[in-house]
Amino acid sequence: MIKMYVMQTCPYCTYVERQIKDNPEFQIIDIGAHVRNLHEFLELRDHTAAFDEAKKIGDIGIPCYVLEDGTVTLSSKDVGLEPMPDDEPAAPACSLDGKGC
Repeated sequence: MIKMYVMQTCPYCTYVERQIKDNPEFQIIDIGAHVRNLHEFLELRDHTAAFDEAKKIGDIGIPCYVLEDGTVTLSSKDVGLEPMPDDEPAAPACSLDGKGC
């Protein structure tokens, strides 16, 4: 099962979530739903090199995927999903600087 860390207020997250509706291969973990989920995500983000570029540019790093073998990726394509197109309306990146989401 692929763990998918998301937040309901993130347009990128909701875009890919629609693609996996009723797909038992994915486990959705909403980091805004409970502090336990946020803590789990922050532990992953703080200790995984896959987030280095996202942190460097001020992005949060969601949606994030953890594959069954433990591999972490921020690429929707890596798990067979289509990323949100650039021309999709109201889709700024989720950033810590407040410019997105």
